[in-house]
Amino acid sequence: MLAEYRDLLLLMAAVGAACAVPGVFLVLRRMAMVADAISHVLLFGIVVTYFLVRDSSSMWLYVGAAASGVLTVALVEALQRTKRLKADAAIGLVFPLLFSVGALLATLFLRNTHLDVDRVLLGNPTVSPFDRLTLFGRDLGPRSMVVMGGLFALNALLVLTFYKELKLSTFDAGLAAALGFLPGLLHYGLMTVVSLTAVAAFDAVGPVVVVALFVVPAATAYLLTDRLAVMLILAVGIGVGSAVAGTLLAIAANANVAGAVATLLGAVFSAVFVVAPRRGLLAHVVRRMRQRRAFHETMLAIHLYQHEGTAVEADESRDDGLHRHLHWLPGEVKTVTSRAERHGLVTRAGPLWKLTPTGRELAAATFGR
Repeated sequence: MLAEYRDLLLLMAAVGAACAVPGVFLVLRRMAMVADAISHVLLFGIVVTYFLVRDSSSMWLYVGAAASGVLTVALVEALQRTKRLKADAAIGLVFPLLFSVGALLATLFLRNTHLDVDRVLLGNPTVSPFDRLTLFGRDLGPRSMVVMGGLFALNALLVLTFYKELKLSTFDAGLAAALGFLPGLLHYGLMTVVSLTAVAAFDAVGPVVVVALFVVPAATAYLLTDRLAVMLILAVGIGVGSAVAGTLLAIAANANVAGAVATLLGAVFSAVFVVAPRRGLLAHVVRRMRQRRAFHETMLAIHLYQHEGTAVEADESRDDGLHRHLHWLPGEVKTVTSRAERHGLVTRAGPLWKLTPTGRELAAATFGR
């Protein structure tokens, strides 16, 4: 069974890898929605270019589609520079406009041209393996698979070549400009790579998977690491693994491949969002609980320190006194004092709680601030 779908699986793996590499920089630059915008405005570039070349199989259509992606980024940034619109609003204005114009032109002037609406809006990767690339009479495999594999190699090579420049311009564009790295040129170079990748991926698998593979693997990897190199490797691994697993799931369930892959990517992100070691939801909850416990222990130490050696110490340092004066429930008093005792901050002296040298030092340092 797997042999039958080998080309489809390889195609999806190639798309996942090719989109994940530039997707990392989109996520880090807070431009994730640009991938969505570019994937939709490609139709505008294709239609406009078709009017010029009048050939539906011309390579110029790909150039026009990629140019429309760069045009989208330029228009979004032009609107941002007016200081009247933020990035999200600018994207929300530009890409529906260009996509709608492209769809309108196609329906008005290309009535005799076949346009599969389902493939344009959702995507159907299962038909891509039937378009074969033949060289000197030898079948090299699906055309889209070869193209996406080549784009992955190109994207990886560009990142390796300009790794330092991309890293610096992503995290500190001002310093990059001061060092002469031309962050503006790097930015539009990156957007061109994104556009070219989106064009080829759009043709192979449709816009839904394109957007998902640009954003979700990178966002998931971001939750797992702070190192750019590791993030790139993780994003590629997550993109390839999710694309292949989602395709297998779609085959087993006889479902749409694009929908299955996008759904699985969402599931993977959700799982990592919950269990990621440092940025996950559980880690956040545990960290907040520890901070709350530490705060209560410090609060206890300060309370005992303030009343240490005073006339009211006998009342303030008893369990019922802590209940009254700190407004803790009896069960909470027992929990906090027991934990503080285990940590060596307080000790029992009959009915009273006394600070240990460690507890006194903590209280003095905190209270002194």
